[in-house]
Amino acid sequence: MDRLAAMEVFAEVAETGSFVGAADAAGISPAMVGKHMRQLEEHLGVKLINRTTRRQSLTDAGKDFLERTRIVLAEVEAAEALAAESRARPRGELRINAPFTFGTHALSPLLPDYMAENPEVTVRLTLSDRIVDLVDEGYDCVFRVGALADSTLVARKLRPLRFTVCASPAYLKARGAPERPDDLIEHDCLGFADSPLANAWRLSGPDGDVVVPIRPRFSVNSGQALRQAALSGLGIILQAEELTRQDLVDGRLVRVLKDWEPERPPMHLLFAPDRRLTPKLRSFIEFAAARFS
Repeated sequence: MDRLAAMEVFAEVAETGSFVGAADAAGISPAMVGKHMRQLEEHLGVKLINRTTRRQSLTDAGKDFLERTRIVLAEVEAAEALAAESRARPRGELRINAPFTFGTHALSPLLPDYMAENPEVTVRLTLSDRIVDLVDEGYDCVFRVGALADSTLVARKLRPLRFTVCASPAYLKARGAPERPDDLIEHDCLGFADSPLANAWRLSGPDGDVVVPIRPRFSVNSGQALRQAALSGLGIILQAEELTRQDLVDGRLVRVLKDWEPERPPMHLLFAPDRRLTPKLRSFIEFAAARFS
């Protein structure tokens, strides 16, 4: 006996009140409806339906079983719908928001790989260091750096951002290299405006965690502008590795305070809670988790 098919027929009998009505709804013969019902009752060992010549009515056991049957059938339908969505090809526009430096130097170089894997998805990436409203502004997902506020959004944890403290060879030749965090007070440090890095830097090293106040000669709310200022010899910067990596490799910038590691803020990918993620969003979440885990 196909128990699921028999439960579906039983639900139709309960809904229509007759074997003929259930047969029409299920697309089978009334005789087949009767067969399903007999097998189901024999399997359960209870009578589900009181049969008369004109109409069928549920027994008390039948009423209880119908309630459970509807739950089971609803869960089966939901599972089948979820499976169908997982088989569907990702398609449509995917709207993403990310912080400017991370989006420019870490995310954007990898997006061609995602788009090659999902040729029917178009990507609309917005870069901003402000905290956007995912729902009101219509984003599918947002990357967020730093501690999360309480929210109804779902957060997928990614790797923390890594930062470096560095300066140009010309600056270090003229001013010398700081040997301890406290030495930064006597140096020209460049601040990332409108952020926790604007007036103080948190470092971890041999003596534990320290917070060093800085007095920036120059502040700007752009990592790229800070990089250019450091390259020109204006001062010392604390910036994301993605922004400074190639300059450090090529010697245009030099890392200082090598025994001290800047704080690594956490990063998450946020999206709205939904039991049925669209294929395009699910595919991007998996891609981002693999590349930034």
